[in-house]
Amino acid sequence: MDTPAVPMPKDEQERQILDRLTVIRDKLLLLKRDRTKYIRSQDVMVLYDQLVDQVKQLNEIRKGEHKGENRLDRVLESCLQLISLFFMTIGRTNDVPAAYALTSTIKRLLDHLTEARLFSPKDLDSISNTLGKLDGILKNADSAHSPYLVELLAHREALCKSMLANLRKQLDQLDEPLQATYERLISIMRSMSLANTKSKFSVNEVQKFIAKLKEIEGSMVDGKFVDAEGKELRGSDVVSELLKRCLMWSNIVIERKGEIPEAFQDKYNILINIRNELEKLSITQAWSLRETDLYDFQRELDKIDESRVDGNWLDQDGKPAELYVQRTLLYLIRRSYGYIYYLMNSSEPVSEALLPIYNQLQTLKRCLIEVKNSGGVSSVRELYPYSMKLNSIDNMRVDGKFMVGDDIPEGQGSVTELLAECFDLNYELRVAAEESEGSGKESGKDSGKQSGTESPAPQGTA
Repeated sequence: MDTPAVPMPKDEQERQILDRLTVIRDKLLLLKRDRTKYIRSQDVMVLYDQLVDQVKQLNEIRKGEHKGENRLDRVLESCLQLISLFFMTIGRTNDVPAAYALTSTIKRLLDHLTEARLFSPKDLDSISNTLGKLDGILKNADSAHSPYLVELLAHREALCKSMLANLRKQLDQLDEPLQATYERLISIMRSMSLANTKSKFSVNEVQKFIAKLKEIEGSMVDGKFVDAEGKELRGSDVVSELLKRCLMWSNIVIERKGEIPEAFQDKYNILINIRNELEKLSITQAWSLRETDLYDFQRELDKIDESRVDGNWLDQDGKPAELYVQRTLLYLIRRSYGYIYYLMNSSEPVSEALLPIYNQLQTLKRCLIEVKNSGGVSSVRELYPYSMKLNSIDNMRVDGKFMVGDDIPEGQGSVTELLAECFDLNYELRVAAEESEGSGKESGKDSGKQSGTESPAPQGTA
């Protein structure tokens, strides 16, 4: 976005739009960096309306014709990316703008899967499901959103679906028994790459993966994968080639032991830090993630990814990185994009202002389900802590709404629905406990009656 290599627009009207978009982008960045208060919907919508107005003007100027990328396109991309993440942050995850950042990440993932030729059915299934959700969002788009944005996202989605279909064709070339072997090899390759980027390299860990590769190699007959009748399976050559790649990579990893040449150490350190930070967020995201923070990670990753020349990085002397360095850096980039995709996909339809309440209710729900699955409670008294917490959250509502100051944050329906689910679970457990206590008292009375009316045994008998 800031590189001089991207030319300024030649058209005077485009220059004016660029100036206005730059102001919008800077306002979005300032809003993103302000951690003193939560992000309000009204603040985001003002900037969104301004952005849509500039997009409309740009569309009218270009009239569908675009002669090469310029600085305006880069700034517009940043604005759209930021506004998309803001929509996630305020809980409007099912609105059209929220889909923009997700399609960007999906496109990156598909580009890398296509380039690496290393992917499993699970990778494709996850992306397919997400594209299905985005399809629903676009079909339900209302007139409040820019037709240009809807059209842009529809085009992006169609492109992603086309790329996905091409990747599926490659997997369809494998007979079913080989698909499991192929997926296992992908898992081993990624596990070795993970071991290669740990702070402390473990030879023993990599040796275990090599043993698994040898086991798969041992199942081959004359260098081919065959069925029970000895007939070569369809796709045997593809899986054989992947096995060779895995074995070669394992030898390189063992030889290099995680050591990166000084010329690429800076890039490696940046990518390791990004990967580690995103990994932490993936564990604590319910409590610590503000979706707009992902923008900085994305921008840094994009910058490093796009600095490649013919798919590889160059050192200060213009020499390309050796295979070991190239694969290690690419693994870290792809892993990081994968975390960003997961975090965006996990974004809850709740404003960050309501997330503390929402997360508490999520925890309460999990606890109540766990109690129910483990046989319930023996007395109503055991439910008091849950009941008190639920009532305290319920009492926070004002006229049925959760307020923050004078604001009504997005996500009221999701929080209220979750609160109702917790109350229902608590009620079920209470009823079951009362019935259990009641039946216990009845059985106690019955046994008392029986002991009081029992005829004494005749004397002289034992």
